[in-house]
Amino acid sequence: MRKLIVGLFIMCLPALGLAVGGAGIPLDHMEPDHSNKASLQRGAAMFTNYCMGCHSMEYARYKRVAEDLEIPEELYEDNMIFTGAKIGELMKIGMGKEEAQAWFGNPPPDLTLEARLRGESWIYSYLRGFYQDESRPLGVNNVVFSNVGMPHVLVDKQGLCAVEPHIGDGASVDPLSGNVVNGSVCPEWAIEGSMTPGEFDIAMYDLTNFLSYMGDPVKLERERLGIFVLIFIAIFFVFAYLLNREYWKDVH
Repeated sequence: MRKLIVGLFIMCLPALGLAVGGAGIPLDHMEPDHSNKASLQRGAAMFTNYCMGCHSMEYARYKRVAEDLEIPEELYEDNMIFTGAKIGELMKIGMGKEEAQAWFGNPPPDLTLEARLRGESWIYSYLRGFYQDESRPLGVNNVVFSNVGMPHVLVDKQGLCAVEPHIGDGASVDPLSGNVVNGSVCPEWAIEGSMTPGEFDIAMYDLTNFLSYMGDPVKLERERLGIFVLIFIAIFFVFAYLLNREYWKDVH
C-alpha cells in the first residue's frame, strides 16, 4: 500500500508542477473551449502573424487546421501561409535551427504540443507575464518564465509593464460570455499598448485556446465517441447480467 501511495504521488508531480510558474508563481486559470470556432480562428490568426515567424507547428498540417476551424482553403492560403507552402504541407517555418541558435542562443521550440507539455493556464499566464527589465539582453523578463530569452513580440498590443505583473491574482476569461475577471494585471505601464487589458486578455485566451486545440485536435471527436462507447457498455451490461443470471440459475 505504501508503494502504491508513493507511486501515485510521483505520477502527480508533473501536474503539481504545472499548477505554478517556474519560480513558484501561481497561474491564472484558463479553460479551453475547442468548440468555439470563432475563438480558434482568431487564435490561429494571432499565432500566424505574431508567433510563426520563429515557432513552427511541424507536427500539424495547414489543411487539417483549415478544415477543423472551418476556414476555406483558398482564404487560408491567401492570408495565413507566408512561406509559399502548399495547403497540404506541414506547418514549418523558413528560419533554420542553426540561424536561430546563433540569434537567440537556443532555437525557439516547436509549439504543436506545447499546451500538452505546459498546460493551458501556464501558457495563458506566460503570454501576459512580460515586464520591463533593463538587465536582460532584450530588455524584458517574464514573471512566469524567469530570464526568458524570448522578446515581447506582442508589446504593440499589450504594452510593456514597468514592474512585475500580478499574475496569479485570479485574472481569467469566461469562455461563455467573454467577460474578463481581474483583467488588469499591470499596476504601471512603461509602454502603452493598442489594446485595453481586457481586450488583450481575450486575445491571449484565443491564442491559448488555439494552442490547446493544436495539442489535441481530436478532443471533441474523442469526447463525442466516448458518449456512444458508454451507452454501448451500459446496454451490453444489461444483456451480460441477464445472460449471467441465466447461466447460474440452476447452480445450487
